[in-house]
Amino acid sequence: MTRPLRIVAVSGGLQRPSKAAALAEHLLDLIGEDLVCEPHLIELGELAPQLAGALWRSQLTDGVERQLAAVEQADVLVVATPVYRGSYTGLFKHFFDFIHQDALVDTPILLAATGGSERHALVIDHQLRPLFSFFQARTLPLGVYATDRDFADGRVHDDALLQRARLAVHRALPLLALSHRAAPATAEIAAAL
Repeated sequence: MTRPLRIVAVSGGLQRPSKAAALAEHLLDLIGEDLVCEPHLIELGELAPQLAGALWRSQLTDGVERQLAAVEQADVLVVATPVYRGSYTGLFKHFFDFIHQDALVDTPILLAATGGSERHALVIDHQLRPLFSFFQARTLPLGVYATDRDFADGRVHDDALLQRARLAVHRALPLLALSHRAAPATAEIAAAL
């Protein structure tokens, strides 16, 4: 029997409640409907005081270190950020600056973002994909972008967004299942080298 899929979601939202966190949780739930997994949500807004002023990973608290390790050991990542001045939040980038550059090689990543209007929808392709291409991660083909009106009572509400999220996860499932089955073999090969 294989172990559950370690799926980590990172929300770059700074406020609570956070639309980015709500979207990340929704995507985690959708993946969990089809795969046996251990979901873990990291809300960067909660870590902000511990990240502030740190220039080196050795300066971070044990709590932040545990969250960084969770990202580096994830089988799958879901990342969601609000759009701030045309890009992901500075805190989101600061957090990923501490991730080891080889830790996410071939890790499947589902990209998501939230913004005030549709005009920021390209943040997924123009900002998030290049960031995770640096890490040599496998960004999944469909990203999920949501606007303020797609939420009600702190939850994903809009039918079109619900369908888009389900489609993004549905298209990702074969790759997620395949990479999960290949992970033990890859680890054995790497250990032999």
